Amino acid sequence: MKHTISVLVENHAGVLSRVSGLFSRRGFNIDSLAVGETDDPAISRITIVADGDEHTAQQIEKQLNKLVDTMKVRTLAPDELLARELQLIKVNATPAQRSEILTICEIMGAKIIDMTSNTLTIEISDSTVHLKRMHDLLEGYGIKEIVRTGVIAIQKGSVTIK
Repeated sequence: MKHTISVLVENHAGVLSRVSGLFSRRGFNIDSLAVGETDDPAISRITIVADGDEHTAQQIEKQLNKLVDTMKVRTLAPDELLARELQLIKVNATPAQRSEILTICEIMGAKIIDMTSNTLTIEISDSTVHLKRMHDLLEGYGIKEIVRTGVIAIQKGSVTIK
């Protein structure tokens, strides 16, 4: 099962290395990792998606809490989070195919960010499931390249991790 873990850390050099080292030492695999400053430049939020059972998720949370620079750790339940990922997709596009691809983009909420005589580069930000659907729709045109960010997530409602 996938677990989404949100970690607030002090924004210092080496913090990300210590977090990733913890996963490496314990043999936990990271599916996705995204880091960015919060509204306070002294604090960063790390969003980690890791695979494992409930015991593994609890162990990860306990180990993250032991790190000196960690301020707060919360595993977000799947029904309590809003998660997004950004994807850039470069796809083959002959002049005859462009209108079909543009229609797919419009329906899926994506936008064209670059165009050449034989390719389109598409930007889409959505849930992992939605991005998979977009990939499946474009696969028949010939995907040349895909770049993805890690998942970022926030808890639904008025509850915060702070």
